[in-house]
Amino acid sequence: MHYAHSWTAQSAQPQAQARSLLRRAIAASALGNATEWFDYGIYAYGLSYISAALFPGSTSQATLFALATFAISFLVRPLGGLFWGPLGDRLGRKHVLALTIILMSVATLLVGLVPTYASIGWWAPTILVVLRMIQGFSTGGEYGGAATFMAEYAPDKKRGFCGSFLEFATLSGFSLGAFLMLGCSVALGNTAMHAWGWRLPFLIAAPLGLIGFYLRSKLEDTPVFRELEETMHKEQHSCVTLKALLRDYWRPLIQLGGLVVALNVVNYVLLAYMPTFMQKQLGMSDNMSLLVPLIGMLAMMVFLPFAGTFSDRVGRKNVWWFSLVGLFVAAIPMFLLMKLSVTGAFIGFAVLGLLYVPQLASISAMFPAMFPTQVRYAGMAIAYNVSTSIFGGTAPMANEWLVAHTGNALVPAYYMMAACVVGAIALVFVPETRGCSLRGQGIPGKQEVIG
Repeated sequence: MHYAHSWTAQSAQPQAQARSLLRRAIAASALGNATEWFDYGIYAYGLSYISAALFPGSTSQATLFALATFAISFLVRPLGGLFWGPLGDRLGRKHVLALTIILMSVATLLVGLVPTYASIGWWAPTILVVLRMIQGFSTGGEYGGAATFMAEYAPDKKRGFCGSFLEFATLSGFSLGAFLMLGCSVALGNTAMHAWGWRLPFLIAAPLGLIGFYLRSKLEDTPVFRELEETMHKEQHSCVTLKALLRDYWRPLIQLGGLVVALNVVNYVLLAYMPTFMQKQLGMSDNMSLLVPLIGMLAMMVFLPFAGTFSDRVGRKNVWWFSLVGLFVAAIPMFLLMKLSVTGAFIGFAVLGLLYVPQLASISAMFPAMFPTQVRYAGMAIAYNVSTSIFGGTAPMANEWLVAHTGNALVPAYYMMAACVVGAIALVFVPETRGCSLRGQGIPGKQEVIG
């Protein structure tokens, strides 16, 4: 009996250590996501203050300038993906991720210190553009790396559940930034916010970045990456050129790009553009237009782990089909409902947000599994960021311009529906990767499914 008890205790100890390591890996990955989206949250929710402080012209002109500056950071993301992705496959995931989180947080911090247009003229928007480009460049290596890092640490049968916490961090970071901006607005009042209050939330980025840097630098690289290094120690396994990546893996690159069109158009319309839309098109007050999406996001966060777990049971593709079809059908009715009243806006946003959750919950498990280990970071970073830069980050600006020129408040609904069609076409050709091992040099979706 004593021997059996001793054996059980000894076997339980490595399991406890493995669980602890997995939790730390998820936390280290998630903090980068939270920092990235904290920046988007304070920028999107502080847009009216930022545009008034740093840009010239009328309110509508300044708003469009500020949205364009938001989009500029996304146009730089592919360059970041091209730089950080191959570096992450060559040097390891953790070293690159430690650098990207510091760059992101410093760029966000410095936005809060930019002098006003009244003080330094055109230097104000110029400095802002440069900082947004630095932020976009560093973000280009962040999400692909964080998702890869998490996916390679997670157990094969629980990758959806573990990955959902990256997206939980995404909404947490965005919500934290938005709540801070909203809280400052309520506490300080409109005059103080325009004068200096909008800067305060940007200063919180520094401690977030330092905590993330510490966690990432203390972890070992992923077991999957270390195995590949050991088995191909003397070979140039990670020196895959861009030309070779495009030649050998063009199918998953295009498939992932198509999925990201659907994912990020819906994402940036719902999260980044909705406050501006509700204020300008639905006539809501500043604070109410910020509060409605925030409450919707909190509801989404509750369901993310459940949706991630569900994708582990029924497959990534099935939950994506449910989300894409649901959003396509519900987009127009929910936008019409939003126009009726504040209650309608709450319900409409919540329905669209909850239909979006199955996509969001499964991407951190699904996307890295579309590439083999030796090109996983580069392939995901490049495809994800090229598609995001063209279709995602530009969505708020494109919708604002189209609504203004057509006078049709349903433009965002049509935009989302078109993106869902693109995502559905891509999804047809994507292999199911539920339960697949990420080890080795083959594409996981073409290996035998476990369980």
